[in-house]
Amino acid sequence: MAAGTAAALAFFSQESRVRAEGVGGLRVPAPVTMDSFFFGCELSGHTRSFTFKVEEEDDAEHVLALTMLCLTEGAKDECNVVEVVAQNHDHQEIAVPVANLKLSCQPMLSLDDFQLQPPVTFRLKSGSGPVRITGRHQIVTIGNDISEEEESEEEESEEEETELCPILPAKKHRGKP
Repeated sequence: MAAGTAAALAFFSQESRVRAEGVGGLRVPAPVTMDSFFFGCELSGHTRSFTFKVEEEDDAEHVLALTMLCLTEGAKDECNVVEVVAQNHDHQEIAVPVANLKLSCQPMLSLDDFQLQPPVTFRLKSGSGPVRITGRHQIVTIGNDISEEEESEEEESEEEETELCPILPAKKHRGKP
């Protein structure tokens, strides 16, 4: 990958795909699938911003969990300020600086899964970089379809419940003294 270009990398890991249909005998109403992809982009004097966004028609929940920002080869000893532009709770765009990196004193910053909702734009506010941003793109999908086998099991259990006789109050017998 050429220096100064922004790129999003997505690698699918078979181990990262999880399907949960029930835990400890408890039944979950809909199956949940979680996928995790590697994310990375680079900001520099040539590419000062990168926007991470997802398809709006997608019904899945997307989270971008940032893990690290670091200066890479060719960085100068200057302040490199990286800011994140995203939406706040009122859906208004807000810009927040998340890192101030300098080669001689703080060349990298661990963000410990700093989670953001897309769309998110990363900007190199000052400095010439290059700054590498890494993290994970997590996608959580909740399935709405119930398999035919599960439907038939539900119907059978409902039929069993309706076949049971109601509990009647006990009859009192008067005993002879």
